[in-house]
Amino acid sequence: MYAYTEYDQQLLNERVDQYRSQTTRFLEGNLTEEEFLALRLQNGLYVQRHAPMLRVAIPYGMLNSAQVRVLAEIARDFDKGYAHFSTRQNIQYNWPALELVPDILEKLASVEMHAIQTSGNCIRNVTTDQFAGVATDEIEDPRPWCEIIRQWSTFHPEFAYLPRKFKIAVNSAASDRAAIKFHDIGVEIVKDAQGNTAFDIWAGGGLGRTPIVGEKVTEGLAPKYLLSYLEAILRVYNRYGRRDNKYKARIKILVKALGVDAFREKVEAEWSHMKDTDMDLPQAEIDRMKAFFPAPAYAGLQDEPAELEQQRAANPGFAAWIKRNCTAHKQPGYMAVTLSLKATSVAPGDVTTDELFAIADLADQYSFGEVRSTHKQNVVLADVRQDQLYPLWEALKALGFATANIGCLTDVICCPGGDFCSLANAKSIPIAEQIQRQFDDLDYLYDLGEIELNISGCMNACGHHHIGNIGILGVDKKGEEYYQVSLGGCSGRDAKVGKIIGPSFFENDIADVVTKIIDVFVEKRIEGESFQSTYERVGMAPFKERVYAA
Repeated sequence: MYAYTEYDQQLLNERVDQYRSQTTRFLEGNLTEEEFLALRLQNGLYVQRHAPMLRVAIPYGMLNSAQVRVLAEIARDFDKGYAHFSTRQNIQYNWPALELVPDILEKLASVEMHAIQTSGNCIRNVTTDQFAGVATDEIEDPRPWCEIIRQWSTFHPEFAYLPRKFKIAVNSAASDRAAIKFHDIGVEIVKDAQGNTAFDIWAGGGLGRTPIVGEKVTEGLAPKYLLSYLEAILRVYNRYGRRDNKYKARIKILVKALGVDAFREKVEAEWSHMKDTDMDLPQAEIDRMKAFFPAPAYAGLQDEPAELEQQRAANPGFAAWIKRNCTAHKQPGYMAVTLSLKATSVAPGDVTTDELFAIADLADQYSFGEVRSTHKQNVVLADVRQDQLYPLWEALKALGFATANIGCLTDVICCPGGDFCSLANAKSIPIAEQIQRQFDDLDYLYDLGEIELNISGCMNACGHHHIGNIGILGVDKKGEEYYQVSLGGCSGRDAKVGKIIGPSFFENDIADVVTKIIDVFVEKRIEGESFQSTYERVGMAPFKERVYAA
């Protein structure tokens, strides 16, 4: 992973000192609430329902074990003993004292971490595939490109006050696990006709109140032009994006209003002044970034060792875990292992202090000291030897991270909701638990196959409900909490926004509603067919009829 230079560290230290001064001035009454708002947001600090919330950046989901241990210490010393992995690969603390946040930032800085640009109207944390660098279906490792974009976007003076928040995702795999079409900018790594690296650029995607699938703005972009083209898009958005209405301020509204062709014309006109200038990305810089992401010291192993086959045959639980939670690896004899943070009765994405310490230890023992956070609020050890999978599984069982449900109905994406968030209309976490308890039979879950169920407590869609095969949205009706259900969303290459099934439901009815939806799927599916495929084939009608039957 990227290692800070002396300049990087100095910049970070100075930012911590600056924010400490700003916090002191605010607490002493020398900065108003309004003046302090933009400053704290630029340092990842929200004021939520019960306390401040600090969002810490995890660049493209990458952590080393030393950083994980510091995150554990922060949870122990400054919070209530736990933290929460978000849907954009970051980590959040729900209970820090405002006056102690500078101390937290100082502690983060000691291990090359920060909370810069995790909130506010700026370019947010860059995200990518959680299996970047090890996936069998990727064209090349996207992480160097993520780092290039991260460095270009951090503290960019021109884009510190955009009309609205701005998110960039990068994908390099046949399966789009980064959901690039639902980002303000999606960067797709491709190969041109000569077999060289190039980029297709998407713009105008997003969720929230107005979910929109992004549009392709250009294709086959040469690497040297990557940053100048992104800058041209940002300039067009910064100039023409609406500032009079925050609900219409995202780039998706601008692209939709102009049409993609007119938007592209504006971008190309802006770019014409920047291409083939000193904004071109030098090959030496590309090579320098790639040098930070070498392959670990893999052992020369063979896939599917005999011992592993024997262990699978002797233990059905282990075999199920391999099938659901372990992913093929480009290096023979290795697999990427997803730790499920979706055990029943635990808020999706939550980890305790002790669990974070344990994850750091496991990373050192089994995965070259590296940990990854995922969009689906789980954690990945990306480089595990196949002959060490069984002892790792035993260790994960003891920690509660071995639930073999990755990709299943109970692998729920869920925002903090009304229990914590001041923006939420309704609670989310109890809904997730309700569904997990209803579907607690793993054999039944495996029979159902891949189903994405996402829950958001409000239209901001932090739980990505729009793109769940089954999406659940908390809504407020005259002060009461209700839940709206949608079907057919998809975040991958065949990106789709789900459609609302009909009128909303009471909280206590949601598990039964989901059960009825699943029952229809089981009745209507063709052998081997996924939930999404069945829905697309039979349409909304049979699901709606069953759910609202008297």
